[in-house]
Amino acid sequence: MRLAQVEGNQLMANKDGHMAVGDAKADSVNSHRRNSSADSARSRSRIDKLRDLVCLSHLRWDFIYQRPQHLMSRFARERRVFFVEEPQVEACEAPHWNLLRRGERLWVAVPHLPESLSRENWDKAQSDLIDQLMVRERIVLPALWYYTPMALAFTSHLDSALVIYDCMDELANFEGAPPRLSQYEARLFERADVVFTGGYSLYEAKRRSHSNIHPFPSSVDVAHFGEARLHPPEPRDQAGLPRPRIGFFGVIDERMDVELLAGIADARPDWQFVLVGPTVKIDPEILPRRNNLRYLGPRSYADLPRYLAGWDVAMLPFAHNESTRYISPTKTPEYLAAGKPVVSTSIRDVVRPYESLGLVRIADNPEDFVRAIDRARADGRDGRWQQSVDRFLSQLSWDRTWRGMNDRMGKSLRDHRRLPELA
Repeated sequence: MRLAQVEGNQLMANKDGHMAVGDAKADSVNSHRRNSSADSARSRSRIDKLRDLVCLSHLRWDFIYQRPQHLMSRFARERRVFFVEEPQVEACEAPHWNLLRRGERLWVAVPHLPESLSRENWDKAQSDLIDQLMVRERIVLPALWYYTPMALAFTSHLDSALVIYDCMDELANFEGAPPRLSQYEARLFERADVVFTGGYSLYEAKRRSHSNIHPFPSSVDVAHFGEARLHPPEPRDQAGLPRPRIGFFGVIDERMDVELLAGIADARPDWQFVLVGPTVKIDPEILPRRNNLRYLGPRSYADLPRYLAGWDVAMLPFAHNESTRYISPTKTPEYLAAGKPVVSTSIRDVVRPYESLGLVRIADNPEDFVRAIDRARADGRDGRWQQSVDRFLSQLSWDRTWRGMNDRMGKSLRDHRRLPELA
């Protein structure tokens, strides 16, 4: 099949930074540069000719703005992106799509299934719907980008130019994970051309599962969260709270250490603990209730810097359980970009690199956590700590992560020769 012409700008090639010494060495290096440049150009040419990307996600676009939204928004600068969510079940007569535009080239595709449809027939209904979407939108040989292996149940028949598995979390360890998820993930590893992981510990756990797997820890929009350093006006529901304030934003679920949260709140009743985010998959009744614990509920990504601006310390009070074993919290660099010192439990991808570089403090029980918060407050007033933070953040950006993934995708297209007609 012939691919439609690509929309948008071309991808940027990486540049070789080696310096040559001596004529012979210079010739060798220049030859390497020419070959690398030619390889990169071929990879770029191939991936630029991928017009469409279909993303299969277990997360909803409008829930929490995180890794999928950052990456897909960038892919949509250059090609059409269809972000396919899990189905919504409702009182309707027949399966159908709701296509929501979220950008010039980005659509959120929500499948709607009738309540009367048995669970056993969901995969068949979604398979028919995905075929309809491909025909209706003239999607030809797309890149298939998977966040959930379960989507293979209704997409394994699709022809594609490239298959990508962005393994953001160890989903099989999460509460309520489908029993067949591990089986589908094994099948996805067999089918994928390239695999990315959301952190280094997850990469270590998965690296023997695929020959073309690469760690891409979640990054940060430094400019967005840096707005907190400009002291914007605080939201009404936080502005009147006493200081000091210790804050958390994100999903409140089985990863939260509720006993630790209760312990630190009891240890310092004069401190305010602010939690911003939705409570999901757990009974809200199990959350500790104290006068100094404030659950503010979900807030928009745009509003997060305003909340951060009013905190003295940011916290990551994660439990140690199967669901947190391989997590790499995006909140860590986001807190730091806001200029806030951070205290976390000893999550592996926080300990390395953040604690090892002296950027974050680690504690695992209420007594140590409270002591670490006191020390972190002093960190926030230390200009040397802030300089270290900013040096680290200067190496991070979602654009850089996205470009690195694009490069790996281009090389996969070349190496696997999935598009011989483009040679």
